[in-house]
Amino acid sequence: MSDRALPAVVVDVPRSDHVAHPRRWLLHGGRPASRWLIRRRFGVRVHHAERVPRRGGAVLASNHIGFMDGPLLSIFSPRPVHTLTKAEMFVGPLGAFLTTCGQVPLHRFEYDPAAVRTCLRVVRGGGAVGIFPEGRRGGGDLQRFHRGAAYLGLVTGAPVVPVVVLGTRAPGGGAASIPGRGDVVDLVYGEPVTLGATRWPRTREQVADASLLVREHMLALIDEARVLTGRDLPGPMPPGELEDDPYTGLILRGEP
Repeated sequence: MSDRALPAVVVDVPRSDHVAHPRRWLLHGGRPASRWLIRRRFGVRVHHAERVPRRGGAVLASNHIGFMDGPLLSIFSPRPVHTLTKAEMFVGPLGAFLTTCGQVPLHRFEYDPAAVRTCLRVVRGGGAVGIFPEGRRGGGDLQRFHRGAAYLGLVTGAPVVPVVVLGTRAPGGGAASIPGRGDVVDLVYGEPVTLGATRWPRTREQVADASLLVREHMLALIDEARVLTGRDLPGPMPPGELEDDPYTGLILRGEP
């Protein structure tokens, strides 16, 4: 879709019409082959894919328990997902691969308006963005909850779809662990949460209230996923393996 074909909403504050869209060709075209390769090692079960809107902008908000969460969210979701990924991974061959796959680098330890505007560019253009509100791999129980998913939903009016990942890290497993051969990972999608587009200026209270609502829906989905799959979250990371993560969230500077 060209910039001229985008809805007029792209010029709303904060603007994103001047931002380059992340690359799409490998993310879209490479998913069948990627699914085949991954399933040669472990199984992936997708539950309630019908809950993800087939068209239009969407924000997929997932818990974060293991190293494979981001790739699986991008590859196995019902539609391609441009996932926010920590900028430290965008180095060398891996960085080039992530860029080619259309993933969005996020500088977690400094103000990063580029990541925000890139996500807005994707969603306003009718695409899907993936975000982990916890900000880092951990127990997946949403004890920490950044405001980025709700913020994107408020700015664009796009639905926020809760996602629960189970099985990418075994109980007691470390930050770099991946599913073993023959293991199974479950991706459970929840009903979309529509926050309604809130025009600038958006207040901190509005974003905070919207974040609490998204978190409540995600917590309810965790309970649903436990019953549906018969499995549970892996528990906390081993001592010393929890990543640093500034508790900031994705709010553009200049908004109240």
